[in-house]
Amino acid sequence: MARKYAVRYLPAAERDLLSIHDWIARDNPERAVTFVEELDRAVTMLAFHPHMGVVPRLPKLRGTGYRVLIVGDYLAFYKVRGKTVQIYRVLHGSRRLEEII
Repeated sequence: MARKYAVRYLPAAERDLLSIHDWIARDNPERAVTFVEELDRAVTMLAFHPHMGVVPRLPKLRGTGYRVLIVGDYLAFYKVRGKTVQIYRVLHGSRRLEEII
């Protein structure tokens, strides 16, 4: 199956992935690598199914065009722009999202 959309991590999302890796690596360096790879594989599926994420529940985000892909305890916030899926942030679900996004 050919990709229909390009997936692009914006700089903040790239920093998020590095932070996730570094946080997990403090206890388990091998798991840090495999977990970030798992996150990336899930996000890459948006190239085939860009609307598989849900509309955010937070009222502040509901009308902004964001969608959220849930990967375990993490949330990937993205928007579909033409034929590109732009990944804005990848955050742990326990964070105060309304203050970050």
